[in-house]
Amino acid sequence: MKKLARLAFTAQQFGYEYADVRQGGGPQGNGIVMLIVPDLSPQARTRAARNWTRYPNAGDGGALPPLVSDEVGLLKARIKFDLAARYTEKQLTVIAGVSFTALALGPALTFGADTTALVTICGIWAALMALVPVGLVVNRRYRAKYAGLLRAAGFTPVTEQGGRLRYVPPGGQLPGHGNPFA
Repeated sequence: MKKLARLAFTAQQFGYEYADVRQGGGPQGNGIVMLIVPDLSPQARTRAARNWTRYPNAGDGGALPPLVSDEVGLLKARIKFDLAARYTEKQLTVIAGVSFTALALGPALTFGADTTALVTICGIWAALMALVPVGLVVNRRYRAKYAGLLRAAGFTPVTEQGGRLRYVPPGGQLPGHGNPFA
């Protein structure tokens, strides 16, 4: 997350803004993909023009603007919150139930339907399902921690059309609201 936050901060210095993050990138499909979109606000354009003047070789591997640790920390908190809040608790429960059932059905089909195998597989399935509430509590606390950091910094909670909670900077809005590139 630290590298993504640094990348988002640097992009903001040159006229872009962090929009979202999701899992599913990389060669194995288990990486994280960050969406950065052009920031069309006058402040962003002014900042970008100033930084392109100060750091003309930034695009070629030259010097970059110095990192501001507080701003990078807030970007990191936004990224972590967005990852933790990408699914509702109901969606997480369904995903866990389907995944654990599939995990239990695999060995059941492999070992056959004798009594010992079925009892063992049902026991494993029940133990895995008992972990679902624990996972939900951990995720809830994780989200609350980063939501608190963002609220303290003046970020505003906004709910997307799909019901997902997001935090936008003071005076900001979700990508796609007046942003043709979102």
